[in-house]
Amino acid sequence: MLIISDLSIFKSSFTEKQTVTISTGHLVATAEGKAELSCQLSPPQNAEHMEVQWFRKDNSKLVLLYRGGQTVNEEAAPEYVGRTEFLKEAIGKGKVTLRIHNTSVPDNGIYLCSFKANDFDGIATMNLSVVALGVETQIDVQQLVTAGFLVECASRGWFPQPQMEWKDSRGVVVPPSSISYAQDESGLFRMKMTLFLQNQSHSNITCFIHNPLTTEWKQTTVILTGEQSAEGTTSKIG
Repeated sequence: MLIISDLSIFKSSFTEKQTVTISTGHLVATAEGKAELSCQLSPPQNAEHMEVQWFRKDNSKLVLLYRGGQTVNEEAAPEYVGRTEFLKEAIGKGKVTLRIHNTSVPDNGIYLCSFKANDFDGIATMNLSVVALGVETQIDVQQLVTAGFLVECASRGWFPQPQMEWKDSRGVVVPPSSISYAQDESGLFRMKMTLFLQNQSHSNITCFIHNPLTTEWKQTTVILTGEQSAEGTTSKIG
C-alpha cells in the first residue's frame, strides 16, 4: 500500500539545468509488504552510465548501489542484502526505482536517491513509513465479587503507536480506567486497556483501535450479561 503526498524537487549543486525529482515525498508501506521508491532526472536523460545510490539519511547506510551498468550488492548494508531490487526499465529516460521487500519497522526513515556523473551530482529525498495493523485483538471480562465488570482489551502487532478507546452502544467514548503500551524487540506495539463497569451500566462495550497513519481501524465488541460476556465480534475497516 502506498500513499502519495506532495511533490519534492531537489536541485543539483553543480548545475541549474538538471534536477532530480520524485513523485511523492512520503510513502507508506505495510509491514511484511514491499515499498517502491522512485526518482527521476528532469529533464529526462539516459542514466544508464551514471552511478545511482539509495542510502539512509539518518545513519548514512547504503541501501543499494548501481554502478557500471549493474547493481553492486556487496557494498550495501547487511540488513538490505537480498531484500532490494533495482528497477531500471525506464532508465533510458532517467527514471529508476528501489524496491524493498519484506518491509519492517526498522525500514522507517528518510531515504536519499543520488545520481552521479562527471558533470552532474543530484540528490532527492523521500520519507518511508511502515505501518502494521495488528494481528489479534482480545476482550476479557471478569465479573467482580463486589459489583460490576472489569473489561480488558489487549492487542499486539501495531506500528506506529495506535489510538485506543472504548465506546458504548451509542458510540459515545467511555474513558478507560487504565491504558498501557510497550514495544517488542521488532519495534511493534502491544497494548492493554481496561475499564471498570457498574452492573447494568452498559449492555455492550466496544474496543476501537486506530492506526494514525492510515484510515484503517479495528473494533471488537462484547455483549455483557449478568454473569459473563455473551458474544464478541471483530471487524476491520479501511
